[in-house]
Amino acid sequence: MTTLARPATVRRLRPGVAVTPLRAGLHLRGRAGSVTLEGSTALPALWKLLEEPLRSGGLEALLDGMAPGSAVRGAVGVLLGRLEEHGLLVTEDRPPHPEPRDREPPDRESPDRESPDRESPDREPPDREPPGAEPPQWEPVARWLGDSAARPAAAAAALAAARAEVRAGDPGAPLARAAGRALAQGGLPVAYTADPHLPPGRVLLRVHGAGPDRAVAAGRSGGGGYATAPGSPAQARSDARALEARLGPAGDGAPAALLPLLAGTAAHRLLCAAAGLPDPAAEGGDERLLTGLPAVLLADARPLRADYRTWLGPERLDTDRNTGLAPARTLDEALRRLDALGDGRCGVLPGPEPAGLSQLPVPLASCALPGGRSPGRRLTGGAPRLDLARLELFCRAAELLLGEEGATLGANPGHARGRALRAAAARLAAGPAVPEGQWSAHPQARHWFTTLTGRLGVAARPEVRRAAPGGQAYHAVVRRAGTPGAAPLGEAVEATPGDAAAFAALAAVSAVSAGPAGADAVRVPPSGGAVAPLATAGARIAVWEDPGWTNGWMADVARREERLQSALRRLTGAALTADSPASAPAGALASRLRAFGFTVLHTAPEEVR
Repeated sequence: MTTLARPATVRRLRPGVAVTPLRAGLHLRGRAGSVTLEGSTALPALWKLLEEPLRSGGLEALLDGMAPGSAVRGAVGVLLGRLEEHGLLVTEDRPPHPEPRDREPPDRESPDRESPDRESPDREPPDREPPGAEPPQWEPVARWLGDSAARPAAAAAALAAARAEVRAGDPGAPLARAAGRALAQGGLPVAYTADPHLPPGRVLLRVHGAGPDRAVAAGRSGGGGYATAPGSPAQARSDARALEARLGPAGDGAPAALLPLLAGTAAHRLLCAAAGLPDPAAEGGDERLLTGLPAVLLADARPLRADYRTWLGPERLDTDRNTGLAPARTLDEALRRLDALGDGRCGVLPGPEPAGLSQLPVPLASCALPGGRSPGRRLTGGAPRLDLARLELFCRAAELLLGEEGATLGANPGHARGRALRAAAARLAAGPAVPEGQWSAHPQARHWFTTLTGRLGVAARPEVRRAAPGGQAYHAVVRRAGTPGAAPLGEAVEATPGDAAAFAALAAVSAVSAGPAGADAVRVPPSGGAVAPLATAGARIAVWEDPGWTNGWMADVARREERLQSALRRLTGAALTADSPASAPAGALASRLRAFGFTVLHTAPEEVR
């Protein structure tokens, strides 16, 4: 008689999953996912066959009894595949010697129980609690891991080997005690330690014993509080100091629920890190958060609310904090990163916004001049669309804050090169003038010059000149009439005379529309169509969107961008160098921009012919 080998693992329906039979299908929902299966009246009947084995761990035995290749076996396989895709199945290691069904498990207090040196997730590890510890609670933790972990047994084993510590200036303070209670409810023995280096209102939660020490800091600051991302104790301390410096001192008074909120969040994040579970910040599906970068919880006291924000501290001490995002592939990716870097509470740059600015005849965005320049003054600019204006203004603000002549920022290498090469070409002496007939019929040039001279009533004189031999690049300048030596209202370097004239006129309309708000003493170099490849990546351009429409125009400019950049490199001789990981301290602005996927290029003025 042949004995089939028992599989080393068993699949079960995740605890807590609820099932609703439908007329021709099923709806299953769990803590982390749900799925609706429809299309056959046989599905409810099939579920009746599967539910008890799935909940009891007898699935593999049931499958062994089904003929391979049969219709039922095939239907079961499809159903199990859908459950696995949506996180509703859990895989567990099969016990090597299962207890007989007619035998009761040994009493917890029996002398015949397994060795007390072996820890189990369903009981308190004996005689190993630090002095002053909170009593751990294992039963709720087992339910939580069953609902949440991909491999509950492995996660429970990791927690069983861990010990928690709450460090605070005053271990008896309400925030410290609330954090200790939350960790104990997560199944960990908790010790309290007085730490004179921690200021009032801040706690450091630490877990050790199962691997590298992990820590989370939490505290009151500003109008609420925070909880850092899990990291080493040194990283958590550094993040807490930087956040408190950013948010300011804690306000007077706080609702009673604020401290439990901060303590519970910090404990939850630390428990997940110790058990090998994903960080809770990634659970909500918040599209504002950037996958691959840490997130900090920020809480407001009045009204009481909290959410996660992408935040990378100035000191990146842990290895996993020194990984950065790949360059943005689409405009949407670039704008999400812009929003994180320009966040008003934990960003590093002023965030460009349209507030208070007219969006006609051109979309405008504005932000404070960075780096303490001219307090109260703002940097204002426009573009064919508001999203493009925000990105352009963000790049310009970062360049001003970098404070280096020849520093150029872009959302990806192509965008940065396009901006840098256009700026370099604009500094060169232009070639012969191009007859008006070669550019005046361009629909975008005609629109923006008409807007400038007609709607805005500006007497302006456009001029387009050849920038590179062979008709591969053109330099357009728009000045007020009668002021030949004055600074241009608008300027552009593009691949065709029409594109150059259109972008120069658009820049002039933006400058005039901004009025006093756009009076920045720093000359803004032209960037024009450098953003076009990013703006059209993945975009669907309708067949009727010709160059008279913004999308059609951007698509045309994007198709010419590579050829234009090649021509401008030959024309300018500019040597563009990008920041490397070791080129600046981790806390430097350029390094943090690079971590978010932005490209910083450097062009020495003497390298431009």
